[in-house]
Amino acid sequence: MYATNSRHIRGLSLLEVVVWVGMFAVTMVAIVSSLLYFYRTSSFALQEATAVTSAQRGIDRMVRTIREAAYSSNGAYPVVSLAANDFVFYADVDSDSAIERVHYYVQGTNLYEGIVNPTGDPPAYTGAEVATIIAENVRNISQALGAFTYFDASGVQILNYTNILGLRFVTANIVVDVDVNKPPVSVTFRSSAAMRNIIRR
Repeated sequence: MYATNSRHIRGLSLLEVVVWVGMFAVTMVAIVSSLLYFYRTSSFALQEATAVTSAQRGIDRMVRTIREAAYSSNGAYPVVSLAANDFVFYADVDSDSAIERVHYYVQGTNLYEGIVNPTGDPPAYTGAEVATIIAENVRNISQALGAFTYFDASGVQILNYTNILGLRFVTANIVVDVDVNKPPVSVTFRSSAAMRNIIRR
């Protein structure tokens, strides 16, 4: 009788272990499934937030540089060329004694900053341009939206891109979207810069 009861108790203990292991497994599966669902639904939002933050920093940097456009180290006029998605001018980007040739342009889905340092005496801008991506997931080209809009001293938009002498203000419009097929909608950054060293003259 004692032995039978002992076997019965051991049998219940084993059953309890199986039940508890099963409950633990079900709980863990539920937790892991919830985490995976959260990751899948939140990863895009996190990517979008990262892209927007990075683009904001890049555009702020670009606008600050445009404001500081200046005559080059060899005396050339501050503005080199204008285009809807391409802007070239001179500015001091690294607070040294030289003025760099700066090139902002949209290519594909990236906004680039290209820099050429002057070399030689007299200074010349003949070196290779060093390009850096300052904003990714840029959708200006696919949306047919120019990244740059130019204005003269009277606030009239410059449509003739050969009129570099009339340029006084630049507006940047950069559209950022990690995936155009998913919400939320794209984010458009708008900022403007008055070219201080030209306005003073």
